[in-house]
Amino acid sequence: MLSLVGVRLGMFCERTLDALQQFQRKRGLPVLDHCDDATWQTLIESTWALGARLLYLTSPHLRGDDVEQLQVRLARLGFNCGKADGIFGPLTAQGLSEFQQNYGLEIDGICGPLTLKAMERIGGQSGDGPGVFAVREDELSRTMNEESLSVVVGAFDGMHPLAMNVARVLRKRGYRVLIVESSDHHRHALAANSFKADLYVGLDESSEPSASFYRTESFSSPAGERIATLLTERLAPRPSLRGVRHPVLRETRMPAVLVGFIPPLGDLVHSAETLAETVETWWSESH
Repeated sequence: MLSLVGVRLGMFCERTLDALQQFQRKRGLPVLDHCDDATWQTLIESTWALGARLLYLTSPHLRGDDVEQLQVRLARLGFNCGKADGIFGPLTAQGLSEFQQNYGLEIDGICGPLTLKAMERIGGQSGDGPGVFAVREDELSRTMNEESLSVVVGAFDGMHPLAMNVARVLRKRGYRVLIVESSDHHRHALAANSFKADLYVGLDESSEPSASFYRTESFSSPAGERIATLLTERLAPRPSLRGVRHPVLRETRMPAVLVGFIPPLGDLVHSAETLAETVETWWSESH
């Protein structure tokens, strides 16, 4: 619980800033001196507790901590609803309907009181592990082959030269590569999902070198963490390993990593070769 003792209503004071940054750290968001769109959206989503509203497939999709809690419960019970990203999409609806079918409930794809009670009755048998998604993500990695491996290289502001070099090296190694250049993370995720990529590698400017994968308090992407870990061992200067809720890592459906570089960039060719070699190592390990 964040403390707001001493905060003056209607004034963005030092205590407000401290509380904001505590929230950003806890949620794996970039720690800023202001409330950006991602922080504001996360604040809104954090107000939802499972059971406070009906959850079902809508357009745009419902988002919130309650959706993430539902996804984690389904995964631990063996129903695949993809990444526990807090977004109620078609895969979550399918996993929910399969649960309802298996437990003799009305198959309406709506998470309401009766469905939640059924989950609570059997929840003690599910354990507290990562759930079926971790197994499925590992299986998907193992079914890829060199000819069909598809990689999306995302270039945020200032990363175009490095992205071009990374794409060139990956293509020489036989991979299918798509470059996405935009400051809008939604465009990156949309392009990667539409391309049906096997891996997303985002390149962004940072105040310190970092390799980030998707992680929340109750979920972590094992494949994303592995490639991020490999990058921390190979890139120079050595980046820090981070599990975060960055929107592009959240919204991409495939294993994803976001690499932060300190501008100006150094040897582009060497950095591109290192990134490409790391992708190849990650792919080889997955088989």
